Amino acid sequence: MTHRKPETAAAVPARKFKLGSLRVYVGVVIILVWGLAPFYWMAVTAFRDASHTYDTTPWPTHVTTKNFENAFDTEKGSNFGRALVNSVIIGGVTTLIALTIGVFAAYALARITFRGRYVVAGLILSASMFPVVALVTPLFQLFTEVGWIGKYQAMIIPNISFVLPMTVYILASFFAELPWELEEAARIDGASRPQAFRLVMLPLAAPAVFTTAILAFIAAVNEFLLASLLSSDKTEPVTVAIARFSGNDPHDIPYAAIMAAGTIVTIPLVIMVLLFQRRIISGLTAGGVKS
Repeated sequence: MTHRKPETAAAVPARKFKLGSLRVYVGVVIILVWGLAPFYWMAVTAFRDASHTYDTTPWPTHVTTKNFENAFDTEKGSNFGRALVNSVIIGGVTTLIALTIGVFAAYALARITFRGRYVVAGLILSASMFPVVALVTPLFQLFTEVGWIGKYQAMIIPNISFVLPMTVYILASFFAELPWELEEAARIDGASRPQAFRLVMLPLAAPAVFTTAILAFIAAVNEFLLASLLSSDKTEPVTVAIARFSGNDPHDIPYAAIMAAGTIVTIPLVIMVLLFQRRIISGLTAGGVKS
């Protein structure tokens, strides 16, 4: 009769560690595939000849750059190059104004005690839950009366109202966790509250501000519903320009050119996030860790 050698105490934790690590890696792979598969297929279709658009081969075949040339072709009424500039203008101005207002609002909500502070915070957050489709008709009527249809401000102002709650939420949670002692030390040294904010608190909040700027810019660039109704041929962003791509006839949808345009728009955002991922992660997590 043979006796099985009992497992040592070190073997059991090692096995649990391997199983735990395996589950982590499997989860990471599933998330990566789930998130990157649509982008991968978009890029593959963008470099595939238009006559083979519906080819289901999972790797690039019939490779060509003609689709990118078609994306910038203006003969069919689409001005994708100008739309890229419009998106940068709309996203940049929206981000700049939202950050300027959001930084001061977040600091006031997090560091200054005043009556109704939580009511104000609740109202700001509730604004982000309001459905955009419910604002289409009143905004269209309002901007028609003031003559703003087809102008940049018709898209920038609504975008600010959509981006600002997110800006205030992220920055307020970050400011609330910053050490009070630093601000009090600056005040003791003779600095006023605005000086303490500008010289001490704002530099410490730089990671959160940078993170918020990236998220706000992406949100402003991705807006489509209002831009499709409030923009003109000269001010339309890339989301509207891509939706207006047309083929040789009304029933021909140029999927390959649309995928090429989507790749052109997506790649800079992906590169920006990859380059600054450490700042983004530190900005999103710093407010949740007490020092």
